[in-house]
Amino acid sequence: MEISAASVSLTFSGLVPRLHPPLFYPQARSAPLLSSSSSVKLISSHRRIAPSPCLADQSASTGVNVVDSDPIDAVKRKAMDISPQLKGASIFLVGVNNHIKTNLGKLLAESLRYYYFDSDNLIAEAAGGNTSVQALKEADEKAFKESETEVLKQLSSMGRLVVCAGDGAVQSLTNLALLRHGISIWIDVPLEIAAKGDAPFSSEPSPELYDALKASYEKSRKGYDTADAVISLERIATKLGCEDLDTLTSEELALEVLKEIEKLTRVKKMMEEASRPF
Repeated sequence: MEISAASVSLTFSGLVPRLHPPLFYPQARSAPLLSSSSSVKLISSHRRIAPSPCLADQSASTGVNVVDSDPIDAVKRKAMDISPQLKGASIFLVGVNNHIKTNLGKLLAESLRYYYFDSDNLIAEAAGGNTSVQALKEADEKAFKESETEVLKQLSSMGRLVVCAGDGAVQSLTNLALLRHGISIWIDVPLEIAAKGDAPFSSEPSPELYDALKASYEKSRKGYDTADAVISLERIATKLGCEDLDTLTSEELALEVLKEIEKLTRVKKMMEEASRPF
C-alpha cells in the first residue's frame, strides 16, 4: 500500500478538530461529553485493584492503616484539590512508550475529568493504521515528522487534555515549544521494566523491545530533560520503601504526578504575584 504525504495531510487536518474543547468546570459533578461524531471517548471508570505491597509496608512502619483506604479515592481527592489551580491546562506525559505511562495517563484523565489522547495513536489513525504509518515513516520521514507536529499543534490548542506524547514530541524545537502550552511531565521508567510490556512483573524483558526503547531513549533524552517535572519510578520506590519497582501502582504514581503539578502551579502563582506592580 502506497502512502502519500498529501493523503495523510488531508486526513489529518480534520482529525483532532472534531472534538469540542470542554469548558472548565472545577465544581462539576460529571465530565462533559464529547461530540457524538468523535471516536475518542472519555475515560469513565477505573478498575479497583488490590492494595500495593508498598502501602502494606507503610502501614507496618507507621502504625497507620493506609491499606484499607481506596487508592483511587485518594487520587481523585487530590485531583479535585488542584483542579482550580490548573485552570484547564493540559498535561503532556513524555518518556519512552510503555504500558505504565499509558495506564497513568488514563487514570489522570479520569481523576481530573480530562480527555485522554495518545499522540502516536492519532498519527496512526490519520495514516490509516499502524502498518500505514510505518510505511509513511520509512518512505517519507519528513512527512511523518510534519504529521507529528500537526498532532501536537492541534492538541496544544485545546485544554483539559492528558496526552501521552510520542518521542517525536521532544525531538524538535518546534514540538518542544508546543508542549509549553501545557504542563510536561517526564515519566522516567527503567528500560528493563518498560521492555516487559504489559506482561506479569515476573516475566523477562523482551530483548528486541529493550533495544528499540534504548535507541529511542538515547535519541530523546535531551528532550525529556526539558520537561517541567520528572516522575522517576526508582525515586518513588525508594520514597515509599518498595524494593520491587514492579509493585508500584498507577494510583501511587498518579499521586506523585499530582503533587508535582501542585508545586508547579503554586510556583507559577507566586511568580505572577511577584510581577504585579505595587
